[in-house]
Amino acid sequence: MAPIPRLRDYKGPALLSYGFRPFFLFGSLYAGLAILAWLPMFYGTLELSTAFAPRDWHIHEMLYGYLPAVITGFLLTAVPNWTGRMPLQGRPLLVLVLVWAAGRLAVTTSAWIGWEAAAVIDNAFLLLVAGAMGREIVKGRNWRNLKVLIALGLLLAGNILFHVEAHVLGAADCGIRFGIAATMMLIMLVGGRIIPSFTRNWLVRENPGRLPAPFGRFDMVTMIAAGVALAAWIATPDWSVTGAALIAAGVLQAARLARWAGERTWRDRLVLILHVAYAFVPLGFILTGLATLGLVSSAAGIHAWSGGAMGVMTLAVMSRSSLGHTGRALVASTVMQGLYLLLVVGALARICAAVHPALSDVLLHVAGLAWAGAFVGFALAYWNVFTRPRVNA
Repeated sequence: MAPIPRLRDYKGPALLSYGFRPFFLFGSLYAGLAILAWLPMFYGTLELSTAFAPRDWHIHEMLYGYLPAVITGFLLTAVPNWTGRMPLQGRPLLVLVLVWAAGRLAVTTSAWIGWEAAAVIDNAFLLLVAGAMGREIVKGRNWRNLKVLIALGLLLAGNILFHVEAHVLGAADCGIRFGIAATMMLIMLVGGRIIPSFTRNWLVRENPGRLPAPFGRFDMVTMIAAGVALAAWIATPDWSVTGAALIAAGVLQAARLARWAGERTWRDRLVLILHVAYAFVPLGFILTGLATLGLVSSAAGIHAWSGGAMGVMTLAVMSRSSLGHTGRALVASTVMQGLYLLLVVGALARICAAVHPALSDVLLHVAGLAWAGAFVGFALAYWNVFTRPRVNA
């Protein structure tokens, strides 16, 4: 791929020089602070003026608040790489950030401004991002990457469904499943591309021997099985056949992960954490399948996917991408390794809280505080990375 073009006439703050900088910074801060608000909401000691039920606000801001920020930061940095065009920066980038922030405020105050206004403001962000990405890809004639618009379109459709369903039915169950399923498909697609690639590059250089299996027919089978199982889960979450399909998909995803030689990457924590994050994908499938069969709480699988796969994967990608795009060495600092561990412990604690209700109070606090500490800690640890120029500029 062509390198990101150098900036020409931009003289503003470094924070607005590349898309990953503001969206990774403010997205991670929001992820951490939102959980600190969610814990007292869960226990009934804090009320927000949102039209959503407390659970729906919590899940919405994870699926359609935090995650779109990270995805946008990734795309705004990757698309110039793909097209050879200049990255979005300065005032246009600031507008996107402000629209995203307006969506968070609108959702949180939707009981005041009305659910319709909140839905319009909230969905305006994904529409603007899709428009900006589509424009750059078309002008750069990078047709094969138009598929990123499908991912953005699915998130937009899920967000619209979430708002409408929450208003009409009082709870956004289908919108939640749709958003989780769309995000998991994105993680499996992107993870299946970057994890074997980064692993292969490091192993060839540092630890010759068994390498990740190349993408092939087996990967196609695992993706199709996962897509069918997730579609069934969206439509019929209580059907025993859906549970069997989810468990089968989880076993296939575990086998897929095992083919990537992750156990050989122990010395490179930036690569290892990607494998750890992906391990929550099959775990979520299996636990959700067991929940469909009535054997465990549905919260166990959902949090394996959300707190585990989504949380750990986004932190892993943000930390690695930010170092690479600012000219820094691709090495996980001791602090960053601690934050990885903190987030993994938090994800496991949240899963265990669903499996062992007797310990749920303690484990919920461990999970929530670990999540908040990991993401706020990341924002603080990478503050200079996001707010200062490239070290080799």
